[in-house]
Amino acid sequence: MGQHNLRTVIGFEVGRTLGKKKFWVITLLVPIAIGIVVGLVTLGNTSSMSNIDAQSDAKLTFTYSDASGYVDPAVAAALGGTPVTDDASAIADVKAGEEDAHFVYPADPATTPTQVYGIDKGLFGNGEYEGVATQVLITSAQDQIGDPALTTMAQGDVSVTSTTYTDGEEAAGFMGVIPPLIFLAMFFLTFTLLSNQMLTSTLEEKENRVTEMILTTLNPTALISGKIISVFIVGFVQVLVFLVPVAVGYLFFRTSLNLPEVDLASFTFDPGQMIVGALLALGGFALFTGTAVAIGAVMPNAKDAGGWFTALIILMIVPLYSVSLVLSDPHSAVVQVFTYFPYSAPITAMLRNAFGSLAGWEAAIVITELFLLSAVVLQLAVRLFRYGSIEYTNRVSFKTVFAGRTARSLARG
Repeated sequence: MGQHNLRTVIGFEVGRTLGKKKFWVITLLVPIAIGIVVGLVTLGNTSSMSNIDAQSDAKLTFTYSDASGYVDPAVAAALGGTPVTDDASAIADVKAGEEDAHFVYPADPATTPTQVYGIDKGLFGNGEYEGVATQVLITSAQDQIGDPALTTMAQGDVSVTSTTYTDGEEAAGFMGVIPPLIFLAMFFLTFTLLSNQMLTSTLEEKENRVTEMILTTLNPTALISGKIISVFIVGFVQVLVFLVPVAVGYLFFRTSLNLPEVDLASFTFDPGQMIVGALLALGGFALFTGTAVAIGAVMPNAKDAGGWFTALIILMIVPLYSVSLVLSDPHSAVVQVFTYFPYSAPITAMLRNAFGSLAGWEAAIVITELFLLSAVVLQLAVRLFRYGSIEYTNRVSFKTVFAGRTARSLARG
């Protein structure tokens, strides 16, 4: 009978939520917004490419004076340059629109800036002048050096490949950090999107004065458990809805959006880290969902519950404000407090797990703590809901709840 009631609650809550137009409007706002942004960016990039092609067809012409002797006339001529000796006259030609630009190369370009004068092409178009002026010097220097390898090294354009080791094994590096961080992103995104659903899951029945009727046919434990499980299911649906446009955008519009190609083979998926990350996310979500339901059971309305729920969110995101400390000194006293304090533990532990500073025994303690506390909070939420169901206008008193329990225990004894 209890299992039947649980299935009934889950089916009702999920069906009621997914059947609301408001839910789908809010849920689809993000994918629609992503689609609009993708369309606008694609259009913008297409227009930009057309402008770039048009600009490349229209070759820039310029005059220049060279006090350094470093500029190769052949290089400058190939880029559209003509040497002059009268800077004032050349600048006057630019002002009159008779010449695109004029460059004044100083005696020591390494310490004195090159002066560029040009016809205004807009904030971004004006950068072309600086690029051409610099390219003239670079190409001229390369020709004087004569050795392409020396030229590359002189510019600092050299690549370095690093290999590090942990306990004799090659470390995964950054590519091993990203996969475990997926669980942190999912936890944070899901909690943010479903925060209102968590808070109002128990308040609606109280405000509508139907809880007494519900409790005559349903066990409070089945009711609260069903509500929490339904939030999990609804969250999973929302995550899928958000991921679909992201996947479509990457697969079909990656070039238009200038997105980098991601090689999944380059990522390192450590089974231990992935399992720990999944358990931390699941335990953290269960704890925060149960706590939100308990807040809803205590408070008479959403307005009164809002302040407590805001405090809950602050406790959750506090580690993000000290993320540099979490990464640089994971064994400091502050980080240890964040790691083991239940409401800051999920994000702190997931960060440390992704960056490899969370030991196995630490992960076991935090995961156990989260799931055990989730079970305790669930029982507390059930008891608070049982008392709060008849407190329509007043906040439930913890003293009354536990005093009633003690009195019943003594009566049975």
